[in-house]
Amino acid sequence: MTSTSLAAPVGAAHAVPSRGGPLARVWRGRPEDAPWVRPAFLGLLAVTTVLYLWNLSASGYANSFYSAAVQAGGESWKAFFFGSLDAANAITVDKPPAALWPMALSVRLFGLGSSQILVPEVLMGVGTVAVLYAAVRRRFGAGAGLVAGVVLALTPVAALMFRFNNPDALLALLMTVAVYCVLRALEQDRGAARWLVLAGVAFGFAFLAKTLQAFLILPPLALVYVVCAPGGLGRRLGRLALGGLAMLVSAGWWVALVELWPASSRPYVGGSQNNSFLELTFGYNGLGRINGNETGIARMFNDSIGGQISWLLPAALILLVAGLVVTWRAPRTDTARSAFLVWGGSLLITLAVFSFMAGIFHEYYTVALAPYLAALVGMGAAVLWEERTRLLASAALAVTVGGTAWWGWTLLGRTPEWLPWLRWAVLVAGAVAALGLLFAGRVDRRIGLGVAGLGLAAGLAG
Repeated sequence: MTSTSLAAPVGAAHAVPSRGGPLARVWRGRPEDAPWVRPAFLGLLAVTTVLYLWNLSASGYANSFYSAAVQAGGESWKAFFFGSLDAANAITVDKPPAALWPMALSVRLFGLGSSQILVPEVLMGVGTVAVLYAAVRRRFGAGAGLVAGVVLALTPVAALMFRFNNPDALLALLMTVAVYCVLRALEQDRGAARWLVLAGVAFGFAFLAKTLQAFLILPPLALVYVVCAPGGLGRRLGRLALGGLAMLVSAGWWVALVELWPASSRPYVGGSQNNSFLELTFGYNGLGRINGNETGIARMFNDSIGGQISWLLPAALILLVAGLVVTWRAPRTDTARSAFLVWGGSLLITLAVFSFMAGIFHEYYTVALAPYLAALVGMGAAVLWEERTRLLASAALAVTVGGTAWWGWTLLGRTPEWLPWLRWAVLVAGAVAALGLLFAGRVDRRIGLGVAGLGLAAGLAG
């Protein structure tokens, strides 16, 4: 592939004049977009909202530990600030309070109830889908963005945690925002500092949601920016330092206040051994999460975790490799390759930590993988689709779809009493789609799109 073949988003249309009032422009979207783009995006957000709100009350007050802190924050501003478990401010939860703040504000505005606690989590899920779509479509087109958004919305662990009140919903949203900002910084020389500062702020508040997990993807993002961003090396390093300073300030203001606040007039820091948030961060929420047993790369595919996150994990890894192969000869600052490196690096480092961490680990942590995985599926599928006239590209598409269908068949086989016909439908549809994709570059485009749609449906059906 030449470095210019991905210069414009896939499926971009010629510019047309914008007509109508504000509502018409919201529905129509950008003048250069095809007519279907904005309605499809709004439809994705609407369907995601409905699916996540559907029977939301089934969870009741969800995690009562965090719901108690939300109730306290709705009654006392001091409890709100510290994340106290009770309005009397005896002890805090074992996390910083940022994830509690949206729910506590909702309770203050609308009263205490299950919906008042959980609807903000749903909105975070819809927001994450929207940000992911925006990040992917900027470089790979609306089709790729829609695929990424659908994959994220339907990933089981995402559909669970964006309907629950643990800190992971806000963490996933802020990490996706941070990646989006870094990708924007990689696009330009002028204005890059502003985007890196915004990324730093997102990382800082992600730390205030779930401490050190927010920093897992910092190494690959910083490395990709230093190597692949436009401008001289000194300017790149300076901008990165500015983003780091923004991260330190946006995370450190709350930590400093808590550590400097007289212990006698604030709640005890829950989960800590000596009433110190720093000890909590590096102890119970730091090394305490790493030490232990039951580790290995197979963890993500086992009986308890596989059905939550791994449906499209093999596909994401295959498409990451394919995307890097296709863009390998591009210039240093090529934004398509940078996107694969950013999303792929984030996936791999988080996957490695989750696979080998041997301390406290819960299946729902894997929601952090969902945006990275979804982005790679959307981007990789778009790149290979553009290259489908080449045998290796069409073969990679076929292997991805066929392998995904087989893995879906395997996962569905672990619950044979639930819709037993579905696993066979997934396997057959995936096999047919894989065979058709081998010839996608030699048939009519509409037929090829139909085959690709069948493959996508097979991958998502489970």
